[in-house]
Amino acid sequence: MLLVVDVGNTNMVLGLFTDDVLQHSWRIRTDYSRTDDEYAMLINDLMNFSSIQLNNIDAVIISCVVPPVLDALRRMTVKYFATEPYIVSSDMNTGMDVQYDNPAEVGADRIVNAVAAYQRFKCSLLVVDFGTATTFDYINGDGDYCGGAIAPGLGISADALHAQASKLPRVEIIAPPVVVAKNTVNSMQAGLLYGYAGLVDGIVKRMKREVGGNPVVVATGGLAEQIAQASESIDEIDPLLTLKGLLYLYKLNLSN
Repeated sequence: MLLVVDVGNTNMVLGLFTDDVLQHSWRIRTDYSRTDDEYAMLINDLMNFSSIQLNNIDAVIISCVVPPVLDALRRMTVKYFATEPYIVSSDMNTGMDVQYDNPAEVGADRIVNAVAAYQRFKCSLLVVDFGTATTFDYINGDGDYCGGAIAPGLGISADALHAQASKLPRVEIIAPPVVVAKNTVNSMQAGLLYGYAGLVDGIVKRMKREVGGNPVVVATGGLAEQIAQASESIDEIDPLLTLKGLLYLYKLNLSN
């Protein structure tokens, strides 16, 4: 079995593939302080709930934007799975030309998403990933990664509103019944959700005008469903895009 691991600043998503089929996936909190042994125990517990043995894993690929966690996961893989993990980086063969001033600056998750989206659609694309930060990435019709934009994530915006305004509570990020709200919680939800949808639509519109054509807009990430319902520009939602991209990159580098 192949274990794919996508480590973001807030959450970590793990998936188990057998013969290109995703068998199980889990989302856990990213903890910068966990050791390699603690990660092994946690993954073992998750797998036990699904009646899977740790020794069924014979390969691991990791996309990580948190260096201390990457170090722990690398040690865990060697120690408990007796194999070196595949690490997504600018040095990995992705089959994609990264047209960035410094390709090493591009987050591993952005490259994985770009590869996965292009392999699925085979056309020009804008990939929007709603994570701790919200990233917008453009892939041209030839499958080249051409750059993008980074904005604060919706969760960060909600946390900042609560932290910096003493009378504003922490709110669940869901669609309120109306935009012209009658209470503080709904007012915050309206501002966050619809304001953010406006941000997405505005950046997508500007990107489309800049690159020309009509690229397909694909959304992924934990809040993709909520934002897509309020957005006028998202064409497709794929919550498993990053895991699929990791599978593709594993197979690509295995053959090489």
